[in-house]
Amino acid sequence: MLEVEGIHTFYGLSHILFGVSLRVEPGKVVCLLGRNGAGKTTTMKSIMGLTPPKRGNIRFKDEEITGKQPYVLARKGIGYVPDDRRIFADLTVGENLEIAARKARGTEGWDMERIYELFPALKNIESRKGGCLSGGEQKMLAIARALMGNPELLLLDEPTEGLAPTMVHALEDQIRKLRQAGLTVLLAEQNVRSALRLSDHGYIIDNGQIRYQGSVGELEENEEVRRKYLLV
Repeated sequence: MLEVEGIHTFYGLSHILFGVSLRVEPGKVVCLLGRNGAGKTTTMKSIMGLTPPKRGNIRFKDEEITGKQPYVLARKGIGYVPDDRRIFADLTVGENLEIAARKARGTEGWDMERIYELFPALKNIESRKGGCLSGGEQKMLAIARALMGNPELLLLDEPTEGLAPTMVHALEDQIRKLRQAGLTVLLAEQNVRSALRLSDHGYIIDNGQIRYQGSVGELEENEEVRRKYLLV
């Protein structure tokens, strides 16, 4: 569904990503692991067209999408949940969801009713403004808002960052339900344990380069790689 091939991304004159390549197969959850500042968020922004790569290629469902505008990619079926959530603080939970609604191509899409089944906590605070939500509630709302666009691929950047352990487990359950619903997910995370519990395949990025890739089982067994690239 997604193929990133040899991308090089810059912020101004600063070279951030060096030949990053990864693949995400349909219906799978793939994690991109790395320390803070390793290049995870830049990879996500490069895919979503927010910081287009200067070299390399990105394909979505075999279509070249390198450098296309984010709104174009959203219409093509890519949802993006940034690490800073970007909730509309002056809009209610319901309004945040309504503003992102986009009709599904198939018969069974995401609407308000289905969103509230997945996130029942949001239904209870439907009339509360986004700026009055807790960090965990904002995280749920950010994911729910992305789903209202009915994506086929969901990019999740640091979904568990700053959440209490109970909220992390609740969020993991919801991501599993998304996978069961057939959604494909690329997950950028520092929380290695959480990411490995959710994923089929993993990549490790460090200093803007992919250093290791393998199945979740291989990642769990390779303590040397985890210690070298993931321990703070």
